[in-house]
Amino acid sequence: MHLDFIPWIILFLPLLAAAGITLFTSRHGKLSAALSIGAVSAGFLLSLLYVALTGWDSRPDSAFTWLAIGNLHVEFGLRFDPLSLPMLLVVTGVASAIHIYSWGYMDGDRGYARYFACLSLFTFSMLGIVLANNFLALFICWELVGVSSYLLIGFWFERPAAAEAGKKAFLTNRLGDFGFLLGILTVWAGFGSLNFAQISDGLATGAGQTWCLTGAGLLIFCGAIGKSAQFPLHVWLPDAMEGPTPVSALIHAATMVAAGVYMLCRVFFIFTPGALTLIAWLGGFTALLSAVIALQQNDIKRILAYSTLSQLGYMVMAVGLGGPAAAMFHLTTHAFFKALLFLGAGSVILALHHEQDIWRMGGLRQKMPVTFWTFMAGTLALAGVPPFSGFYSKDSILALAAHHNPGLFALGIGVAALTTLYMFRLVFVAFLGSAKSEAAGHARESAPVIAWPLRILALLSVAGGLLGWERLYARQLCAAPAAAPASFLGDLVAPFLHAPVAAGSGLLAVLIGLAAAYGLYARAAQDPLPGMLGALGRAMRNRFYFDELYQATVIRGHDFLARVADGFDRWILAGVAVRGTHGTTELAGRALRLLQTGNLQTYALLFALGVGLILYLVLF
Repeated sequence: MHLDFIPWIILFLPLLAAAGITLFTSRHGKLSAALSIGAVSAGFLLSLLYVALTGWDSRPDSAFTWLAIGNLHVEFGLRFDPLSLPMLLVVTGVASAIHIYSWGYMDGDRGYARYFACLSLFTFSMLGIVLANNFLALFICWELVGVSSYLLIGFWFERPAAAEAGKKAFLTNRLGDFGFLLGILTVWAGFGSLNFAQISDGLATGAGQTWCLTGAGLLIFCGAIGKSAQFPLHVWLPDAMEGPTPVSALIHAATMVAAGVYMLCRVFFIFTPGALTLIAWLGGFTALLSAVIALQQNDIKRILAYSTLSQLGYMVMAVGLGGPAAAMFHLTTHAFFKALLFLGAGSVILALHHEQDIWRMGGLRQKMPVTFWTFMAGTLALAGVPPFSGFYSKDSILALAAHHNPGLFALGIGVAALTTLYMFRLVFVAFLGSAKSEAAGHARESAPVIAWPLRILALLSVAGGLLGWERLYARQLCAAPAAAPASFLGDLVAPFLHAPVAAGSGLLAVLIGLAAAYGLYARAAQDPLPGMLGALGRAMRNRFYFDELYQATVIRGHDFLARVADGFDRWILAGVAVRGTHGTTELAGRALRLLQTGNLQTYALLFALGVGLILYLVLF
């Protein structure tokens, strides 16, 4: 078998599993789960085999002509390079862990088979984004991710909140995707191609129309704003927590929300300096806003959701600062520890009979030791404590900001302190102290099928930053990658040697956040911040009223325009134009019908009058 067939098999295995479950095994839950888990796990093993046989170097695209109309030739092809291949491993690896976890977590749900069918479709769609070699194939898979996420977020559709969350995610993403589509069309108009390599070559040789770059870049960024939940389209992601917890882990880790950042890095060559400046500041603002909101959330999944928003802001900021390799590095480590944190939260929720309020937990460290220690590993990685993975990737972004933009560097340091504060607030309240509810008092450790994925992801959260991801991405994304340390010890000390100010400031921010969390929450029976913050605290708990603002402006404005359009359609088009024309025609018909008397003398008289009228008009 030719080696380039292997990625095609990896790509289509989850789709075949989804089709097989839908058509043949939908009434057999365990068989459906085994089919889905087998497909994605086989994809992960094949990904390892492919990388082992071919290495990380770029290879020619594997493609076939999909559409040919005149001068328009569209391929459906796969791209193999140091950007797509690591993401192939990350997506299939994290998805495999989440699929296995779901075997135990979703056991007993009446939609068990449907869940795994949707999960497989989602995995296929994300793999399509990762491997696509042109804009059109990427956009199709991009939309499939949106459809499958709608199905997964609204999986428990009988619950109104879940149904509304699914619709909210779908419609919000459509706003961003509209801009994305316009950006793709602008690129095609300027370069006559949708292939990434051809567009990049056109820019290098000056063959394309560069007039379109700034506008195309900003329009394409609209797609990332929607998919990666950046301000002002960030409101859908926290509500996506209405779906099953494994879905939350999948969406928030290496897949859906990561797709926007990955796309920005894939087409980084399109963005002009002006567009990058806007991208950087928007990402930084999103990171800060989300961290502030997370500080006053009490739902364990919502805290993690706003944490995802904040970390995505870090990644987008890195792209805007001209560091796509740093953004991808943080995306990769974030996939490990954020999947771990969500799956750990799911273990807690399951043990507490679906209780999600952290102030009704407490004392879980002794009762759920595996969940606690693995969750702690994810927390330390997210906070950026060395040698955990998040330290290296976050430090890379902070070093970038310190070099290019002192304002964004200061913002990034503030976000790092807030991240440590809200995450250790969660740990102190939920895991330490005494039980705050009967469910917490009777909690016990989750089954091995749930605990083992936590252990594996915890290991990656600890050591994932030492695997050289950034150097690998830099081979594809940077013209002249910086020299990298060549040893394990070199990796450990590299941040302090290469960017001592950034590394030291990041550690200081962690210590400040930890001290604040300990002082406020180590022995707290209730949250002291609402009383200290007053109106600001209420605004933080209510997410700064963005949903209410959009309800009062965008949605009501939309409803008003809809009523105006309905009135115009009903009274002008249907009333005047259609019914009016119909009525006039009918009235004329009735009048003419009066002339049809059947009397020959009447017809002769009318004929004579008509002839007389014609003669008058002709002669006079």
